[in-house]
Amino acid sequence: MNRRLIPPYVWTGGRTRPSRNVLDRLTVLRAATDQVPASLSPAGRRVLELLLDGALPLAEVAAHLSLPVSFVKVVVSDLFDEGWLIVRAPTPAQDDQLPDQQLLERVIRGLRALQ
Repeated sequence: MNRRLIPPYVWTGGRTRPSRNVLDRLTVLRAATDQVPASLSPAGRRVLELLLDGALPLAEVAAHLSLPVSFVKVVVSDLFDEGWLIVRAPTPAQDDQLPDQQLLERVIRGLRALQ
């Protein structure tokens, strides 16, 4: 198991809540720049580097970085406040756009196989 030497809350200055309460797990994040500034925190740089390849939901960013979603929300809100990120609320699914139940079951089986 990979244990961090520095707990995530230390990277956020002990803050556990984001500056804005509009972010959820499905909020879509996109880098507002094509370069990662050296002045960012290590966590902020990691988030931006990941998003340089394209937009991702907040939960997926947290999964790629192996960090708690609550911690990533704090980092993302800081990056958004500083103008480094573009955030978009998830679009609600229409009834005719809901995924097929068989597809969802295959995804669940695939995720369980990864554990």
